[in-house]
Amino acid sequence: MTRREREVTDINDILQIINETKILHLGLSDEGWPYVVPMNYGYEYVDGKLTFYLHGATKGYKFDALEKNPKVSFEGKVACQYGMAYRSVMGRGYGTLVADVEEKEKALSLLMKQQTGKDFTFDEKLVSIVNVIRIDVKEFTAKERKLPAAMQQDS
Repeated sequence: MTRREREVTDINDILQIINETKILHLGLSDEGWPYVVPMNYGYEYVDGKLTFYLHGATKGYKFDALEKNPKVSFEGKVACQYGMAYRSVMGRGYGTLVADVEEKEKALSLLMKQQTGKDFTFDEKLVSIVNVIRIDVKEFTAKERKLPAAMQQDS
């Protein structure tokens, strides 16, 4: 990170950014070409470990690319009132397709909680018609650019 004064290091502030963000941009690589796709997500932060869950159809390009190369990157950004103000989280990890039915049910519940703020439950039939990607995050950073003081007074 080149602008250290914008770095966010407090995990509670980082989790707040993740809570406020609804879209995660998933970066994959396929035969040397980058591929980025915006996706809804759910997450959990347990014992210092951050894990994201994403879902999609049972087949598709992103799943093919992930099977070839499990190394992924991600970015989620919260746009503030003006384009020059933002808060973001970026990182890297390993993506895997979740096969375990219970973990898929948990993942989809986390995803719906993140997107709607409501609790949902899923059964085996419902989880059988989607794929779930788990990103085991290995490293992440967060950054914030606040509005200049003069602009904050105008809002």
